[in-house]
Amino acid sequence: MASKAWSGLSSVAVLGAMAVTKKGLDSSWRAATGKPPPAKGSSDEMTEAVLWAMLSAAALTVVRIVVTRRAAGYIARSTGKSRV
Repeated sequence: MASKAWSGLSSVAVLGAMAVTKKGLDSSWRAATGKPPPAKGSSDEMTEAVLWAMLSAAALTVVRIVVTRRAAGYIARSTGKSRV
């Protein structure tokens, strides 16, 4: 039971947090550059595209790790088990 709860909670939490992070990244990029984030397949400015890819990948990875660990801690506290 805990395994199924963990999978569901973790998936929903990560997807939600990543969607919010993506919107925040998009807004931050617009505020900083005055332009929308580079689109896939766009060959306008290579430097901007690479910078966008690095920043967004790093931010989304950090959010995924943090949310997954917090969800694991929540499940562990809720079930009384140290491992999920």
